[in-house]
Amino acid sequence: MSEDINDLKNLLGELVSSAHRVTRLAATATDDSRSPAVWRTLSALRAFGPIRLGDLARLSRVTQPTMTKIVSGLDDLGWIKRIADVEDKRAWLIAVTPAGDAALDEWRDTLAAALLPYFRDLTDADRDALRRSVEILDERAAVSDPAFLAGEIA
Repeated sequence: MSEDINDLKNLLGELVSSAHRVTRLAATATDDSRSPAVWRTLSALRAFGPIRLGDLARLSRVTQPTMTKIVSGLDDLGWIKRIADVEDKRAWLIAVTPAGDAALDEWRDTLAAALLPYFRDLTDADRDALRRSVEILDERAAVSDPAFLAGEIA
């Protein structure tokens, strides 16, 4: 049993490393000079809906002062909006706007187009394997999302 766990642990480590390499490959093939934290922030807002700045900073893996700067820049672009928190009148929730959603969609399309030459020759079986991998990753990430926001997962 322990060998199975070690094998899974190694596989997950390789998966994360491969995903980072593919992300870097795509990012260097585009002309986008924005910080990856901008796109992580918009992605988090899309996935979680309106959330507080501190939670957004954790999701985007930046400090709260850095997130404040990111949010300010996104606000200047019209990609986010601040919403009063009904549970705490002193706090604000950050939400993505339709313009932010469109920018995120465009960025993802640009990344995918940049990667297309590297993956164009995949067989149908390989495409099916990638499709299933995405489904598995999305399922597992969705399970952890509420626990992450609740501070149960670091």
